[in-house]
Amino acid sequence: MTLNLADSYPVLPLRDIVVFPHMIVPLFVGRDKSVRALEQVMTQDKQILLSSQRDPGEDDPSEDGIFRVGVLANVLQLLKLPDGTVKVLVEGRARVQIDRFNGNESYFEAEARLLEETQGDEDMVTALVRSVSSEFELYAKVKKNVPEEALSAIAETRNSSKLADLASGHLGVEVEQKQELLELLCVPPVFGIFLNCISYITHSISRFKIANSFVQTLLSNV
Repeated sequence: MTLNLADSYPVLPLRDIVVFPHMIVPLFVGRDKSVRALEQVMTQDKQILLSSQRDPGEDDPSEDGIFRVGVLANVLQLLKLPDGTVKVLVEGRARVQIDRFNGNESYFEAEARLLEETQGDEDMVTALVRSVSSEFELYAKVKKNVPEEALSAIAETRNSSKLADLASGHLGVEVEQKQELLELLCVPPVFGIFLNCISYITHSISRFKIANSFVQTLLSNV
C-alpha cells in the first residue's frame, strides 16, 4: 500500500470494538479528549488513528492502556448531538503501529508507521478465500446480526487481505481476540483462526437452540 503518513495523528481510544481496514463503522464519542481529537482532525485532513483500549471499562485510559496496533482511518461524517456526544462515521484505511505518544495534554496524539501484510502461498490463499466466503455466509444466517452491506462486501471481494479484515471485523468474539487478528500480518493464519472461531460459534448456537427446544418441549408437557 502506498500511503504517505503525517508526522503524527490524533488518537481515538475505542471501547468494546476493534476497527479493521476496509470497515465503515459509526462511533459514538463522549469523552472530552476524544471529542477534542475529532475536532482537530476536522480542521486538517480528516484522518485519525483508531486503537482499542486494553480495559474497556476505563474512562480515562493512560497511554499504556491503549493497544499499540490500530488503524489509520478517514472521518467520513461527524455530527454533534444535543447531549454533547459526537456521532462519527469512520472508514479504516491501513494497519499502523504506534511508535510513540507525543505528550499532547489536550488529546492523545502519536507517531505511527504502516504495517504491511504478507499473503503467503497463493494456492492456499485462493482455497481459503473460497472457504471463508462460504463459511461466513452460513455464520451470518445463524448470527442474524451481520449488516447486509457487510455480507454483500464479503461475498463480492476476492482480495484476500480485504476479505480477512472484513470477516474478522464482523466476527462475534471478544475485543482481545479481534485485536489478535488485527495484529496478525500474514493472511493464511488469520483465515485459519477465523474458520475455527466460526466453527465454535455456530456449533455453540446450534447446541443452545437444541437445548432450548428440548426445554420448551418439556414445559409444554407439564
